[in-house]
Amino acid sequence: MTKNNYKDKVAVITGGSGVIGAAISKGLALEGVKVVILGRTQDTITTKVKEIQGNGGIALGISADVLNKTSLENAKGKIIEAFGRIDILINAAGGNVKGATIQPDEDFFEMEMDAFDTVTDLNLKGTVLPCLIFGKEISKQEQGCIINISSLAAQQVLTRVVGYSASKAAVENFTKWLAVEMAQKLSTNLRVNAIAPGFFIGKQNRDLLLNSDGTLTARGQTIISNTPMKRFGEAEELLSTVLWMCSDTSKFITGIVVHVDGGFSAYSGV
Repeated sequence: MTKNNYKDKVAVITGGSGVIGAAISKGLALEGVKVVILGRTQDTITTKVKEIQGNGGIALGISADVLNKTSLENAKGKIIEAFGRIDILINAAGGNVKGATIQPDEDFFEMEMDAFDTVTDLNLKGTVLPCLIFGKEISKQEQGCIINISSLAAQQVLTRVVGYSASKAAVENFTKWLAVEMAQKLSTNLRVNAIAPGFFIGKQNRDLLLNSDGTLTARGQTIISNTPMKRFGEAEELLSTVLWMCSDTSKFITGIVVHVDGGFSAYSGV
């Protein structure tokens, strides 16, 4: 059986101070990975780094903008200075904006195109740019992995979230394209995969899914009714898939998308 040794590997997590990114960062650190948390708010980043260090892990926090190439280049310089290498990139930065979401009393023709551009930049460009900067560093070793964060909205049609859905569908296509590109032109030991989380409660969707008293909104109830496991996911439940994708046990796997959604994508509603 292949032994997984995460000790001394260096992982860069964009959006590493968010709900999903922070859970992944903490979990990787517990496995002995040296974690680099990238985010926009230094105070939040520092808090997450201290939590990891308090548990005996090794972490570095850097304020960076995933939409700014110079910012990412500067971050890469600091990472190489601190750790000398990058083995893993996890693109957890992303999200949605209100103007690219169609409300129940609106229709598609009222969508704000500027907002659509914003959410597309955040999810797609915010994945492509880190792959350009940090992926190039990984490729120098001819071994390593990139994990992008998609969404079940990329393949399942969800009402309202038109911009988010379209941009995450693009992330999945890019994931498969880059997997082929890196394996054919650079090294068969470079792998690119994606995780498509189902419904996890975060700052951006809390009010959409939960009332102020913690009960389900109408949309939240519809989601739970169509989730065979009858609950929302916990961010920590993404970690086992991340660890598997980073390990030698998945060394013949690239260009795939794994759904972690409690069965939502498998259920027809009947």
